Amino acid sequence: MHPRRRFLKHTLGAAGSSLLLGAGISLPSVAHANSDTVWTMPDEAAAHRATWMAYGPQAAIWGPRLMHGARANLASIAKTIAQFEPVNMLVRAADYDIAAQQCGSSVQLIVQEIDDLWIRDTGAVFVKNQQHQIGAIDFHFNGWGNKQSHARDARVAAMMIHSTAVTALATRLVLEGGAIEVDGDGSAIITESCVINANRNPGVSKAHIETELKRLLGLSKIIWLPGIAGRDITDGHTDFYARFTEPGVVVAHIDHDPDSYDYAVTRRHLKILRAATDAKGRKLEVIELPGPNSIRQQFSNDEFTAGYINFYVCNHAVICPQFGDSKTDRNTRDTLRDLFPNRDVIQLNIDAIAAGGGGIHCATQQQIA
Repeated sequence: MHPRRRFLKHTLGAAGSSLLLGAGISLPSVAHANSDTVWTMPDEAAAHRATWMAYGPQAAIWGPRLMHGARANLASIAKTIAQFEPVNMLVRAADYDIAAQQCGSSVQLIVQEIDDLWIRDTGAVFVKNQQHQIGAIDFHFNGWGNKQSHARDARVAAMMIHSTAVTALATRLVLEGGAIEVDGDGSAIITESCVINANRNPGVSKAHIETELKRLLGLSKIIWLPGIAGRDITDGHTDFYARFTEPGVVVAHIDHDPDSYDYAVTRRHLKILRAATDAKGRKLEVIELPGPNSIRQQFSNDEFTAGYINFYVCNHAVICPQFGDSKTDRNTRDTLRDLFPNRDVIQLNIDAIAAGGGGIHCATQQQIA
């Protein structure tokens, strides 16, 4: 199957004003980081205080049918995660009632004007220091290189930093959280195609980007994958290609469709990962996780994201997709159970979100404990 990620064809009109109403959240002054403090982005499996999501699909981008399906998928994901940790769901004022009906009382709704649902990319990236203080980074979301109108979503990270009252880390880099995969032990996997791209960081060298990411995320080793630019709206985010399950262990997507643009790319990635060592000198153990051979037809389209790598690790659970291919769904469940033996592995039908070009990881952002 072709994992065509977020190749959305419609754009929004001019952005409206940002709202934060009746959510029990104040906007305190933001503390800014001391330049001498060392900050680290923990592995996703580290303890979370909450998960952030955005009830953002709207007809202008998704079309009515897919919008309704994606909203139902978001509610399913949110209610599942809420069994394990708090969920904060951003929602436009106009959509509050339907979101409350679908999400139920276990999900905290926060009124905020948003453009879309992809909070992995629009939201703040949380880090911590050696004193266990929490910080966060606004990576200046620009619509994946100005491919989609994004003025409302560009405010989401700042809103999250204010509302959580954490320390703000300043940077001029433009990128998205879906481009960043860390092991919490000094290593990261990042695709060049999205971060080292003139539509995000024109004129900025790879060396400068690497130095800045090491400073912000507490990294000492970045394993760069080439990715592929221009084929999807993200220009090839890391979280559809390779994920750490623990330091030294990576699951990687392998595309078996020779007609897919990812067929050659995923093989090149596997070769790089198998030759790589991490920040501590460990040779990576790389486990292939192929996509499904077939999908359900209800939301099937050319943009359907048919891959399992885009799972989300929350407190005590791993939330991952299933696509109706019993063999590969089962293989994914069993592989993730082996890799996360102390967590529940829960598979959800997210076909409408997948038809919009994304997955569970794209729709979530962890706030670390």
